[in-house]
Amino acid sequence: MNTPAGEPSRTPFQAGAARRLREALGMTPAHVAYGIRAAFGLPVAPATVASWERGEGAPTEAELTALAGALWCAPGELLDAPDTLRAHRLARGLAPGDLALRIGMDRAAYERLETGGKWSGNDRQAAALAEALRLPLPALIRFTGRDEKLTALLTSAATTRWQGCVRPVGKIVPLPKARLQAVLQGLHRDYQATMTATLHWGDSPRAEESGRAGRAFLDGILAEFWARAGESRH
Repeated sequence: MNTPAGEPSRTPFQAGAARRLREALGMTPAHVAYGIRAAFGLPVAPATVASWERGEGAPTEAELTALAGALWCAPGELLDAPDTLRAHRLARGLAPGDLALRIGMDRAAYERLETGGKWSGNDRQAAALAEALRLPLPALIRFTGRDEKLTALLTSAATTRWQGCVRPVGKIVPLPKARLQAVLQGLHRDYQATMTATLHWGDSPRAEESGRAGRAFLDGILAEFWARAGESRH
């Protein structure tokens, strides 16, 4: 599985946050524009700062870093909750080349990841990526292309013998074995209970109803796994 293909180049900017932070500092848009120009050499007009705060536009990556500096905050405080690899990088104020250097990856190879390319790194690079961006475990699994395999294993655990899936799931998800066992057993139990309840509803076979309920359960199994494992997805 790839990172989300064709991620938007638009900065996931929080206009309201920029305005609140500026007002808390007692600054005007003109003060912010001056700070951006003086410290970062970017010719940003006060009207541009005001338009960002009204949600009529968004700063570029360089402008976002400069705006955060002028407002004495981290870039992540000016962004929506990150849900793409690019958004996580922006939240940490890192340029693509700097992040690629940190994780020991070719810059072009890293930049392809942000536009839907396949992960081609190793475990060491994955660990470095997680550390550099402070990624939640679900995000790391998704960005390194292991969501599809994990979903297949979870489906197998729910529909067949969950015991045989503990070890392979543990190779993908480094969580305590006891926690994995409890989660997989719970998924298996609840899936089987769902199938049984719909199959015998009204004391008559309900194969079609059972099939729909089973598919719905399996369609959401990855999100349910993370929820039960106590791992935030963002």
